[in-house]
Formats: sequence, structure tokens, C-alpha cells
Amino acid sequence: VEKNLKLEEKITMLQQQNEELRARIEQNTVITRQLSEENANLQEYVEKEVEEKKKLSRTNEELLWKLQEGDAVSPVKVPPTSSTSFYHCSSENSSPAKVRTLRR
Repeated sequence: VEKNLKLEEKITMLQQQNEELRARIEQNTVITRQLSEENANLQEYVEKEVEEKKKLSRTNEELLWKLQEGDAVSPVKVPPTSSTSFYHCSSENSSPAKVRTLRR
């Protein structure tokens, strides 16, 4: 009878451990799904950024070629007393759509 009681206590303890492990597995499964989704979203973002970088690089090459060939539009003359500002797309920005103003 005493041995039976000890075995029942051990069974109860093992069942509790089993339930705790099942709960941990379920929690890890949820976290794994979330991380997989986030990874997929980040991968998509990186692919879009790579494509945008390639596009900007092609545009830059085209503009450089036009400048070398003399086909570029001549700049507008500004009186020497005023400062000239122009827009420059910075590769340091996280988004290619962001633009900053630079002074000459």
C-alpha cells in the first residue's frame, strides 16, 4: 500500500511535469510562428530595398552617361548672392523615398 501511494505521487508529479512541458511546447510554437512571419516580412522588405537600390543605381549610371555625352539639361543660373539648394536622395536613409536638402 505504501509503495502504491509513492507510485501514485510520482505519477501525479510526472503528469504535472508533462502538462508544464506541453504548455512550454505550445508557447514555443506560437513564438516560432511569430518569428517566422517576422522573418518573411523582413525578407520581403530586404528584397524590395535591393530592387530599389538596383533601380537607383541604373538611374545614376544613366544620368552619369548623359552628363558625359552632353545630353543633360543645362542647369538654371542663379544670381551669385543667393544660395542654391537641391534635393539629394541619400543612401544612408532607411527609405529611398526620403530626401534631404543640401546647400552648395
